[in-house]
Amino acid sequence: MSVFDRLNPVGQKIDMPRARFAIGEVVRHRIFDFRGVVFDVDPAFANSDEWYEAIPEAIRPAKEQPYYHLLAENAETTYVAYVSQQNLIVDESNEPVDHPAIGTMFDRMEGGRYRLRPVHRH
Repeated sequence: MSVFDRLNPVGQKIDMPRARFAIGEVVRHRIFDFRGVVFDVDPAFANSDEWYEAIPEAIRPAKEQPYYHLLAENAETTYVAYVSQQNLIVDESNEPVDHPAIGTMFDRMEGGRYRLRPVHRH
């Protein structure tokens, strides 16, 4: 019997939260004034405990939900953000995101979503 079989007997359902946002989708933070393009998704929190504990407890999101890696921008700068699903909404502006790394991962924006470059598709 494999380790996987002992951890997950046949027929046992595994609860995995579903990602609401896809690679290339433009999203906006619910609380803070920034938006970005999704370039990766973790099915649950996968950052350091130090990073997590730095979030004020009153607004700290649950770990058991998808977390998104974003090429983000605000009025002052661009950066990479790591955001919980509960804190994101669809950005309906249809405006491009002005992040210098977009061209390395995505071809162009179509219908409010960026197309992943063929070299990055699986």
